[in-house]
Amino acid sequence: MTTLLDSYREHIVNTHKQPLFLLLVGFITSFVFIRFSVRMIRAQVRWWPGNVTPGGLHIHHMVFGLGFLLLGGIGVFATYGGQPWMDWFGLAFGIGCGLVLDEFALILHLDDVYWSEQGRKSVDAVIFGILFTSLLLVGYVPLGVVPGEETRWGLITIISVNSLASVITLFKGKVWTGLLGIMVPGLSWIGAIRLARPSSPWARWRYAERPRRRARALRRERLLHRRADRARTWLFDLIAGAPDKVPANHPAAHRVAERMAARATAHLDAHAARALARRRARLADRRSAAAAAGAEGRPAGAADQAAGGAGEARSRLAQQRRRTVRAGRSRAVAVGPTGLESRPERNPRLRTHTRRIGR
Repeated sequence: MTTLLDSYREHIVNTHKQPLFLLLVGFITSFVFIRFSVRMIRAQVRWWPGNVTPGGLHIHHMVFGLGFLLLGGIGVFATYGGQPWMDWFGLAFGIGCGLVLDEFALILHLDDVYWSEQGRKSVDAVIFGILFTSLLLVGYVPLGVVPGEETRWGLITIISVNSLASVITLFKGKVWTGLLGIMVPGLSWIGAIRLARPSSPWARWRYAERPRRRARALRRERLLHRRADRARTWLFDLIAGAPDKVPANHPAAHRVAERMAARATAHLDAHAARALARRRARLADRRSAAAAAGAEGRPAGAADQAAGGAGEARSRLAQQRRRTVRAGRSRAVAVGPTGLESRPERNPRLRTHTRRIGR
């Protein structure tokens, strides 16, 4: 125990890395706690408190994480980074990072995909954040250059080559090999030398004109990477819980289609309303024109003129229908006095039944 405390003082306290260490501790602790909490809530355990829902509004733990982030960030500037406030605000900032990155998929998709396959992006973001913070904690800043000491050019070269190999590995589609290679230099070098995954950017750039190498990458994907993906899925299920297996006919699987259908329905409703308004306007114009024509006529022959005007209107409507049919367009729809569309009558010349074939 004494040796552990002495190592902590030598490597953490004396090198002024205690705020970063407390940030990492808060990061890991908050992520483990909130994952345990949501799994207890999902299992509907009675002795564990449920979601925070004041007034029926579900408040995600990302909201509390933003509060911790603001507290840690503003507190450092408000206290000028003095001790011991720097340590406490570093711990608060780490707690906020764990709570916010645990719902990174929700921020990315702007949808509650916590227990779906898309929610696995939150675990990727948390592991990447923990690895990056650990690298800063155990590494040298910057690249082994310590003020007042001799520059270690050999260490700078190793870190630079390892960083380049990690970037190449990430471009080859090997995300976990590249991320873990930041901490383990030899792992990223192996990933940079081996073949890329067929769906990676490196394969699209380099294997387009090399069919043999692409075929080898496809065979390796079928044999090796599927097993690695199963192991990765098992590990994620152990850490974050298994996602919901939504069947194909589940309403949640058609959420995007339902939204698009709702937008299309709203557009069609607006179009129908505009068409109905235009028909009502034309009907009002016809009525006003008929009233004006009746007022200008002679009183003695008012009935005859009205009958003649009605006959002329019917003949004009029949001519319009014939021209519409000849042009290949749909038949004009008559509008009744109430402004509603009347159903077109059936053409008596059209055959409405099939001829029975005698045996």
